Amino acid sequence: MSVEVQELACRQGHIGLLTLNAAQTLNALTEDMVNQAQETLDRWATDDRICMVVLQGSGERAFCAGGNIRNLYQALKGEGDTSAPERFFTREYRLDYSLHRFPKPVVGLARGIVMGGGLGLLSACRYRLVTPDVTLAMPEISIGLFPDVGASWFLNRLPGRLGLFMGLTGARLNVADTLRVGLADLVIDAGQIETLLARLQDERWTGEAAADDNRLFRLLNQVEALDYRSLAPGHLERHEQTIARLTAGTELPAIIEQILAADIDDPWWQSCAENLKNGCPVTAWLVWHQLRKGQQMSLKDIFRMELAMALECTRRPDLAEGIRAVLVDKDKTPVWSFKSTRDVPEEVIERHFEPVWDDLNDPMQLD
Repeated sequence: MSVEVQELACRQGHIGLLTLNAAQTLNALTEDMVNQAQETLDRWATDDRICMVVLQGSGERAFCAGGNIRNLYQALKGEGDTSAPERFFTREYRLDYSLHRFPKPVVGLARGIVMGGGLGLLSACRYRLVTPDVTLAMPEISIGLFPDVGASWFLNRLPGRLGLFMGLTGARLNVADTLRVGLADLVIDAGQIETLLARLQDERWTGEAAADDNRLFRLLNQVEALDYRSLAPGHLERHEQTIARLTAGTELPAIIEQILAADIDDPWWQSCAENLKNGCPVTAWLVWHQLRKGQQMSLKDIFRMELAMALECTRRPDLAEGIRAVLVDKDKTPVWSFKSTRDVPEEVIERHFEPVWDDLNDPMQLD
């Protein structure tokens, strides 16, 4: 099974352990994986035996590298099951929303790559534990999508305009960066994961969510976390003031030009700039507007907005072209529908934000 489901007996109560089990594809999410995870969470939400959920990825390389969007390429080209993209995005976003709203404590254990849809899953967990080798990113600008899976919520909660910078550049954060900006709560060594699970099983869980959450909070505070000073230096510590200065404007094209013109001799920065330079101009505008709009929206409305955005992306040529260039032909030379952000008509962006759903036809509705 591409999702492994276990119910671990504790001294009292049970832990639901959900493992993304597709290590060969870095645990990238398929529609089947999303459906299996959703069905399990729906069952556990009302199962009195299950007192908490732990979410992890199999293997050492990745928690989850995002959605397996290469599977959608033929459908985006108008071949095969053309309804697959809409089904996938709708169900993936509902899964993320379910985790955000889950009635019992959820612990995310992430090691290795955590990108795109993987960061959506981790950010939806009540407690987010990572290992020192973790790499976080929202790299959608390279494929003509946008930072989705609730990114309008969690990127807006980063300090300053780091969320904007991450969305525009696909910046990769290491473990020190991740802790610095609050995208994880605790860093533990990979060897501690089994010990932690055993410790959780050695507890008496009552099934009362508030009491169990309080007990879990105290237990995690007792875990021997790695010393922040022992971790590899972060990139943001060096560059966050520069990022704040360069992203402080009110005009997106000018901000992009400032980032690209910055003369900074650092491979990490240069990689960020290269992603932005070669990225999709429509995506840059989507990032700009989704973060501005998301500041005043509820979590449910954010997922509704992002689903409308995603479906409009599936109707336009850039997403298929980005997948082709990065994941299919791998020539890394996408031909976007517009050459620069200054060339993108306003009406093209506005179509992504036309309201589609309300409380009567809510795709995030939890049964």
